[in-house]
Amino acid sequence: MRWIKDEKFIRGSIPMTKFNIRVLNMAYLSIEEGDLLLDIGAGTGSVSVEAVLQGARVWAVEREKEGVELISKNKDKFQADITVIEGQAPEVLPDIKFDKCFIGGSSGHLKGIFDYLQSNLRGKGILCANFITLNNLNEFLELLKLYDYEEVEVQLIQASAIDKSGLLKGNNPIFIAKGVKE
Repeated sequence: MRWIKDEKFIRGSIPMTKFNIRVLNMAYLSIEEGDLLLDIGAGTGSVSVEAVLQGARVWAVEREKEGVELISKNKDKFQADITVIEGQAPEVLPDIKFDKCFIGGSSGHLKGIFDYLQSNLRGKGILCANFITLNNLNEFLELLKLYDYEEVEVQLIQASAIDKSGLLKGNNPIFIAKGVKE
């Protein structure tokens, strides 16, 4: 199984990174066999599972109990080797050097996460994040600049699909932002 459709994941009330956005995130992260990926605000674990299928070893961090349970269920369903960490980033983040980091949610702790990544994201490591608000995107871009990240890219993606009745249903527009650590 190369890419997983949304309906295959076990879901609850926790937000999930949708298929079209998830695939683009994987492309931005350039996951390679053996990469160590930190997934912060992992939600249902959809990004984590896809990254494992691309060859990464993944640590998924989620503060919501329901999210932790969903990540564990999806981890089991897809037989994905994911280390699940319950709690708020950056306080619960492990002392490990990562190659890649994905931020699906930061709960207002972006600055603390960047401070952590100063020591725990390898040089030339890729940081990719998703945002639905301009305020959070702007804070992220300012932090990329402050911490001297290079190759900064931002895209606004609006995905829509036709449902069974023929109606076009749109998902929230998502900003995908990426930078490479100097």
